[in-house]
Amino acid sequence: MKQEFYPTDLESDVRIDRYLAETCPELSRSYIQKLLKSGQVLVNGRLIKASYVVTADDHIEVDVPEAVEPEIEAEPMDLDILYEDQDIILVNKPKGMVVHPAAGHYSHTLVNGLMYHCKNQLSGINGVMRPGIVHRIDMDTTGVLIVCKNDMAHNSIAAQLKEHSITRRYQAIVHGVIKEDEGTVDAPIGRHQTERKKMCINYNNGRNAVTHYQVLRRFEQYTYVECRLETGRTHQIRVHMASLHHPLLGDKVYGPAKCPVPGLTGQTLHAGVLGIVHPRTGEYMEFTAPLPEYFERLLRNLR
Repeated sequence: MKQEFYPTDLESDVRIDRYLAETCPELSRSYIQKLLKSGQVLVNGRLIKASYVVTADDHIEVDVPEAVEPEIEAEPMDLDILYEDQDIILVNKPKGMVVHPAAGHYSHTLVNGLMYHCKNQLSGINGVMRPGIVHRIDMDTTGVLIVCKNDMAHNSIAAQLKEHSITRRYQAIVHGVIKEDEGTVDAPIGRHQTERKKMCINYNNGRNAVTHYQVLRRFEQYTYVECRLETGRTHQIRVHMASLHHPLLGDKVYGPAKCPVPGLTGQTLHAGVLGIVHPRTGEYMEFTAPLPEYFERLLRNLR
């Protein structure tokens, strides 16, 4: 797909890769640099380098190849299944596992394992890259995740997510000692303006987000909390707790760049409880995933 751009005076005097990253937020800067190297970006009919500085009289042409979704293969995996029937499957996702295939992660994801386990019988609403996936949790977040086997179940769970009627309780360890026993963060979350992989509290363009938290245990430098979600925005707990100056332990994106616990990878966040109304029976069901061993060990060592 070919796109054409004509920079204004206000948009000039910046590198072409930066200009295109800001003009085309759906494209990452690394992907734009690949387009430049492969000759798919022309300025005034000429090939240029990523260091080219844009001027106001430039005519920029970008040829973005049509996206081709790769074929996702089923892979045998040792999945920790909490519950399964003809409509849904509840999995206790381990730390470090990506939920669904995406650029750079086309194999060894939870979806690859579920496709093998379920004999490809998963809902198709979210396409071939995310079969069965109606919601997700971050790669380094552990705990309960519901996956739908058919479109009926998918539509039902998606509606419950939209209505905020699903019960979701997470356990987390945060920096600092929280003084109050409980509280609520009600602040909209949106994409960060300059760092595309980050979210932030955004009162102009953010979406409604509400997190309730309760202190479970206090330590000398940390607090063990339970967070209950009313909404399910990307990185919601991580952003909201960081906004209170209590970022999650191990979260280098929203907290300290250097983790104080040697060997800890990623944020200490666990999806402990998930409650839904079953899409077929109408019965309320609640599922619990035990804290992972690394999390339990941390709590013992912090005493």
